[in-house]
Amino acid sequence: MNKTSKLSRTIRAFAAAMGLVMLGAVAAPVAGHAQGNASSAQAIANHFSSVRTMTGEFVQFGPSGEQTGGKFYIERPGKVRFDYEAPSNVQVISDGTSLVVQNRKLQTADVYPLGKTPLKLLLDRQIDLSGSKVQSVKQDDELTTIKLADKSVFGDSTITMMFDSKSYELRQWTITDAQGKDTTVMIFNVQNGVSFDPSTFAIDYRKVNQMNRRRN
Repeated sequence: MNKTSKLSRTIRAFAAAMGLVMLGAVAAPVAGHAQGNASSAQAIANHFSSVRTMTGEFVQFGPSGEQTGGKFYIERPGKVRFDYEAPSNVQVISDGTSLVVQNRKLQTADVYPLGKTPLKLLLDRQIDLSGSKVQSVKQDDELTTIKLADKSVFGDSTITMMFDSKSYELRQWTITDAQGKDTTVMIFNVQNGVSFDPSTFAIDYRKVNQMNRRRN
């Protein structure tokens, strides 16, 4: 298996484990008012980057129409945690280096390098809109949609972020893998500038290794 195929499988596995689907938002190619849109996009990115911590609730929509929800926690740079409501048994944690998708019922845990997933762009200390990372920008009175890609990091996968055009607050993001499969997270009841216990984003690698040994 070549590097690209392995990376695509990793992204597909991550998307499947999170059980998400895009809501249908499509970003238009940057054209015409490209300079103005790019300027607005950078202003939004700067605002979002200034928010170091946030927590709230999320809703996910699965590829077969299933819906799940739970709570999320973000601490920039690199840390995120999703706690799913019952009956889901999935928990997703990134400690800034690795991202672990854990199914507590099945006692399985898949570990991926955070830097090889599109979530890296969402969790970076500073959202980087330089070079060719911005694939498209769409702006209207209510929402600004920014689609980002970094082929050198995660191949043909992309992340599309939707922000409130007035408050610059993040509303949702969509990950599209190399096969065109989309995953979306919508967030609400968000609080910024909160403090977290260090254990919030801790990964028990010994437990993860034990799970994987049993599975193998």
